[in-house]
Amino acid sequence: MKPEPLSYDTAPPASQAVIDDIKQTRKVEDVNDFWKYLANDPVTMKRTWESVKEVMQPGALDVLTKEMLYLAVSITNSCTYCIASHSAAAAKAGMSKEMFGELVAVVGMANETNRLVTAYRVPVDKAFGG
Repeated sequence: MKPEPLSYDTAPPASQAVIDDIKQTRKVEDVNDFWKYLANDPVTMKRTWESVKEVMQPGALDVLTKEMLYLAVSITNSCTYCIASHSAAAAKAGMSKEMFGELVAVVGMANETNRLVTAYRVPVDKAFGG
């Protein structure tokens, strides 16, 4: 069974409360489709939003850095939706085309060398704590 996205009016009251918080926190008129699908499960929606809100707020890392990290992981996980969403969020936070290019290069390089290390079963050097 594939759930359908819920509009605000068709979402359960608990999901409506989360939608209201997302709109207020992000200062947007509507939530993106990810949240409309999660509205089918108010418990998961609330838990996910609380975690996203906490993790993605400015802290030791600024919002741009966090969005670029999220984008890098999304690229590695091949999540087309998250790549689109977090590319837009990173651009809004100040990511330039040049920064995106370098991010993609680092992601590609890290994935390649990670696979080589895994394939060759390279042990961790003592200098790195191995």
